[in-house]
Amino acid sequence: MIKVCKFGGSSVANAKQFQKIKNIVNSEDARKIIVASALGKADKNDHKVTDLLYLCLAHKKYGMSYEDILQVIKDKHQNVINELKISFDLDKEIAGIHDLLENKKNSDEIISRGEYLSSKLLALYLDALFVDAKDVICFDYDGNLNIEKTKEKFLPYLENNKKIVVPGFYGSLPNGIIKTMTRGGSDITGSLLANIVDASVYENWTDVSGVYVADPKVIKDPKQVAIITYAELREMSYMGANVLHEESILPVKEKNIPINIRNTNSPDDKGTMIVSTAEDDPNDLAITGVTGKKDFEVISVAKLNSASELGFLSKALNIFDNYGIPIVLMTTGIDSFSLVIDKKELKNNIYELANEIKIKLNAEDVSVYDNLSLICVVGRGMRSRKGMAGKIFSLLGENNINIKTIAQGADEISIIVGIDESDFNKAITLIYEGFIK
Repeated sequence: MIKVCKFGGSSVANAKQFQKIKNIVNSEDARKIIVASALGKADKNDHKVTDLLYLCLAHKKYGMSYEDILQVIKDKHQNVINELKISFDLDKEIAGIHDLLENKKNSDEIISRGEYLSSKLLALYLDALFVDAKDVICFDYDGNLNIEKTKEKFLPYLENNKKIVVPGFYGSLPNGIIKTMTRGGSDITGSLLANIVDASVYENWTDVSGVYVADPKVIKDPKQVAIITYAELREMSYMGANVLHEESILPVKEKNIPINIRNTNSPDDKGTMIVSTAEDDPNDLAITGVTGKKDFEVISVAKLNSASELGFLSKALNIFDNYGIPIVLMTTGIDSFSLVIDKKELKNNIYELANEIKIKLNAEDVSVYDNLSLICVVGRGMRSRKGMAGKIFSLLGENNINIKTIAQGADEISIIVGIDESDFNKAITLIYEGFIK
């Protein structure tokens, strides 16, 4: 039995956190593979190493000195080395980053040095085998992860009796050039390795004791979810819940490997278990979570009998494709349809886009609405309860919250409503108190 353990930035923020990791890893022989993020913030005045590396790149680009920033990175790692009494040539590694910056080498390699350094230190502290991600995590030239090639590269290391530490967040292209994942990519590294070794569980260690029903920034001391399905979590993650990187779910889901969200600071907490399927227990809460996102815009297109006009919608969608703008939500009627778009994707093209839609679709009217928020109510238990959607709509309506858009999937595990941004916190609070509290 093998467990893959990924430790996030807050879990490797300083020497004290490293000591917690050692206790956790050594408490079970099954915890064989450890994936580490870059050193995170030890307190509110501290800085994430990855952010500092991005800052070094920005300073270099604009001809500004980055030496002070590089010194902060060095000091942060040196403190860990000193407190844990590790023998490590940090000067050499920092000089290497300096050379990469000076020679304008691959920026992905520079950004990856945070995970590289933290994993080197963690491997030394645990007396574990360090395996560089660039040697085992394989990308194709199109940027997609190659699971088969990664499996071929990584499995021989399992023959070693030591525990294995692998940096998260990066790998390499077929030509050996380092490539990073999107932020939070260490989750993907852990998930990928769990898939490859057929892990019994993928433990994701962070600074919270699992998944909460609602954002603690909106709801004080929200309830924790004991069990959640992959499908529910993907819905919550897509709509703003900062739990796991979306892409980290697919590799483990493929093999029905459960994910256990655990708290490095409270290792005795059981956390939240993320599984493929879970029973719809009538005694459980109908709602697993309520979350949401702000900053959306709506483009509403009106034309008489547009629903029966062949290719009408596809013409509109092609325009969005040409602009490279993804559609978040779409609602249709007999004489109109509305598209919800993430504001950051528009890149100030909204009115140019609206004008092109009007001309190419010969639309009677194209309207733009902004300041929209989407609230997502998720729960596998909603399928076995009648009238859930009606209860949610009534609750919001009775409290003077106007619903502008509505969407519900055929699987009935989520309901999304669009409301004015000014009602965002109020709506989440009402739903939480009405169905959870």
